[in-house]
Order: sequence, then structure tokens, then C-alpha cells
Amino acid sequence: MDAETPKAAELNLPQAFLLLATNDMNGKPEVPVFALRTTVAGAILAELDLIGAIELQGKRVRATGDAPQTDFQRELEVIRGKSRPHSPKGWVGMLEGRAVVQRVYEGMASLGIVEHVGEKHLGRFRAARYPEKDHAPEAALLEKIQAALSGPPSDLEPPDTTATDTTATDAGSDAGTSDAASDAGASEATKPAAGATDAKPDSKAPDARTIVLIALLQAAGMLGKLFPAADLTRATELSKDYWPSRAVEDELRMIRLAEQEAANL
Repeated sequence: MDAETPKAAELNLPQAFLLLATNDMNGKPEVPVFALRTTVAGAILAELDLIGAIELQGKRVRATGDAPQTDFQRELEVIRGKSRPHSPKGWVGMLEGRAVVQRVYEGMASLGIVEHVGEKHLGRFRAARYPEKDHAPEAALLEKIQAALSGPPSDLEPPDTTATDTTATDAGSDAGTSDAASDAGASEATKPAAGATDAKPDSKAPDARTIVLIALLQAAGMLGKLFPAADLTRATELSKDYWPSRAVEDELRMIRLAEQEAANL
């Protein structure tokens, strides 16, 4: 890549997801608010997993004891401080919230990526929009995702987080306090299969962050909107194989079922 190619490494996973899930022009989410908040919570878990701060042990999320630098120290301390571990879906429910999403947006605004447009008063509620200000980070993300989706399906494997990834900055978040269901039946991330198709000499396998972002976008229903012509078969499998994105899918499914039941009353 030349020096003018935009880079996306400075974005953490919640920022990357929000940037892609927000309309560039009007600064409004492209997915329902509940899906936005739920997926951001899942992205926080994925971020902490990638840097080695937490891991899935059986069906419960546990802190590893490592103390890497993270923009989500508050969430990590909440996980560490619980007297008993919770399922991935349980943590998604506890970490999601409006304040979390706003903090991540504000982190991107401080980087000059999005712009905080004045709050509108709607009765007692205040709403802010975050239209795009610098397109380069989003362009870099889209380029990396497109390359990953165009590569061999064997490249899209859940990351092996025994080797930690520490490439991310900005946007610490408040932790939500909503009650959560206890068990999600989530599975541990599988390691790349032995004998997977070798990449061509001039190709480059997608990095762990890109793979995880694909899983989160698919769980939120955004991947097909961004890449309508792509074959998402493997991405669908990936979103179920990687435990944070699976937790997002499980939580969204429960929310939609509850809404349907309420509508039928």
C-alpha cells in the first residue's frame, strides 16, 4: 500500500462498528437503536477478548488477570469485580446502553472522524447526530472488509486470541446496568483448521480485527447493506462461531421475540 492509502488500525472495534453503522450524511444509525446498543456491547467484549483481557471459559466470560491498556477499562473492571462470572449474552445485556454508544461516538468526534451536531430537544429527550467528517477511516475499513470477503472462505476463521492484539485507541465507555439473561450457550472460538487453503503469494489474509468486525456487522444485520453483492455464507457461519457476535445475535433474537409477543397482546 502507498502512503496515501487510508488506515483503520487506530479505531477500536466499537468505533469501527459505529462508524460503519451510521449514515455518513445525516449522522443517524442505519440499524434500530436496540441493535446498535447491543452490538456495541458485543464489540466491547470482542475488543477486550482480542487484547487478552477476558476470555470465554466454558460458557462463562472471565477476566484473564492481564492488565493491557484499553479504552474500556471501566467495562473490564466491572467484569473483574463480579463475584461470579456471566455468560456472553448476560454481559451484552449488562454493558449495553445509550451512554456507552454516545461515549464511543464522542471518542470519534475527538479524533475528527465524525462531527457532533447540536442536540435537538424532543420533549424531555435530547438527541445528537454524528455525520461523517473524515471519510478516510471508513474507506480503509470498507477496503479491508471487501478484500476479506473476496478472499477464500477459509480465511474467515474466528481469531485465536491466545496471541493478543493490542492495536486500538480511544473512546472509553460507561457501563450500563440493565438486567441480563444468564446463559447463551455460547461456544469457544475455534482455531483455524489445519490444512486450510494456502493464500496466494501476493495475497494477504485478513487480520483478526477485520474478521471480528465482519462477524459483528453480520450479527447486527449491516454486512449485507454495506456489501449487497457479496456472498455472506461464510460470514453468517462466522457470526455464530465467534462468541461475542453469537452473544449479540442471541440478545437481538430475544429482544425481537419480546417485541413480537408484546405486539400480539
